[in-house]
Amino acid sequence: MKNFRVLIASFALIIFCSGCASFKTPQPIDLELDGLSAEHIAQVRDLLKKLEPYIAKKDRKGELPYLTLDELESPLNSRETRLLHAFRDLRAREVGTRIPYRGFSEGKTPLIRLDGQKIRVNGLEKELPPQFLSPAAYEAYQSMMTAMSRDIGKKLYVESAYRSSAHQLYLFIFYLSNHSYSIRETAKWVALPGYSEHGDPRRLAIDFINAEGINGEKDVTTFEVLPEYQWLLKNAGQFGFVLSYPKNAGVGITYEPWHWRYAITSEPCCV
Repeated sequence: MKNFRVLIASFALIIFCSGCASFKTPQPIDLELDGLSAEHIAQVRDLLKKLEPYIAKKDRKGELPYLTLDELESPLNSRETRLLHAFRDLRAREVGTRIPYRGFSEGKTPLIRLDGQKIRVNGLEKELPPQFLSPAAYEAYQSMMTAMSRDIGKKLYVESAYRSSAHQLYLFIFYLSNHSYSIRETAKWVALPGYSEHGDPRRLAIDFINAEGINGEKDVTTFEVLPEYQWLLKNAGQFGFVLSYPKNAGVGITYEPWHWRYAITSEPCCV
């Protein structure tokens, strides 16, 4: 009887393993760095259609800074999750940028919410969305703006500060269409998740905008000529802020005069 049971068990194992091919772990998705294939472009568009309402809902509730990867995956099926992970797993050097990996941040550090920032664009008042800063960066920013107002009668506003790595992942995929679905080209403008200084509370980046809505993103020269920017070049270091991506930095990131990193250490931006 014992031998018979062993025979039956062995036969069952053979039958089970004969179907193992259909239960193989799905292969990782290979993304084309210089331009996504038509198939992957279609998949990216479908992914965004599913995520956009979810992201908008989080934004309305002021919860985007705390967005986690699990939450970002929650509306997705298994194939869409694999595509999301393929973008998550990209590394800076393989896409042509030389910036340090700062860790996958999910908004667990205490943050200060900055509300009520009002600017005027084309003569119309506009209130900026709430922004979130680490306590140290918030205090340094406030002190710096007090000094700027005293010196030149102007100040800069926070257009973008902390965002979780999951939110950064969504933004990277979202902006692919602006760069012909080239991962290499997009990475020059939007940091990969885990590499963005906006996701590092210890060395938090702030994107500035002035009272007239000038942020330099369409034309950097419009920000370069601002007296506020010239003041930053001379004085920001006293408050712990560093221009992250100056001209000719050689790190594969475009020149961003509006992007300043709060860093109380002298850590370089690049490796």
